[in-house]
Amino acid sequence: MKPDFQRDLIPSDEVLQLIGAVNAMKDKLLNAAQQWELLDENGHVPATPSYAALLQHATDAQDLSRDVLRLTADFARSPHHTTRAGSTVLKHLGTAATMSSYAALHFTETAECALALPRSANPTDRHYLANRMVIDHASAGAFLRRTSESLRDAAKELDDHLGFQRFLATLPRQEGPPAPPPPRPGGRHR
Repeated sequence: MKPDFQRDLIPSDEVLQLIGAVNAMKDKLLNAAQQWELLDENGHVPATPSYAALLQHATDAQDLSRDVLRLTADFARSPHHTTRAGSTVLKHLGTAATMSSYAALHFTETAECALALPRSANPTDRHYLANRMVIDHASAGAFLRRTSESLRDAAKELDDHLGFQRFLATLPRQEGPPAPPPPRPGGRHR
């Protein structure tokens, strides 16, 4: 019978595959957060922000969120999510799934404001919409970064799990119960 800790081990090839998928997703999200800009080169909201471009941010964020959700669901269906390391990984993946969903929502709200901005004749309304658009877009980018951080934490947990497996591999194998200690010299015998 295997010791309890060996039953908690996720096969290393599956761990490596999951680390690769998580890291690739993490990088996509971080790149999106850095590349999707709302403000112009002077740091101002464009007079007529592109609704189509902002809607594309929302569409792409929705696609990324779907990928994070699938990755999370696939891991949740695996038998490994019940192990100590697996439950921690699932917690990080669950947080990433939630954060990515929020990002898509905020990008959509940014696009909605961009659509309403040109129709607004009142300067106060335009100012409000422009500010709301900036806040929503910045929030969406922050949610993408937080998603990426949660994925990074999941990958780190998996990497630590691999390190533990490597450590166990260096330990000598013992087939039976440990041998009793030798009798002490000069000790009393009964």
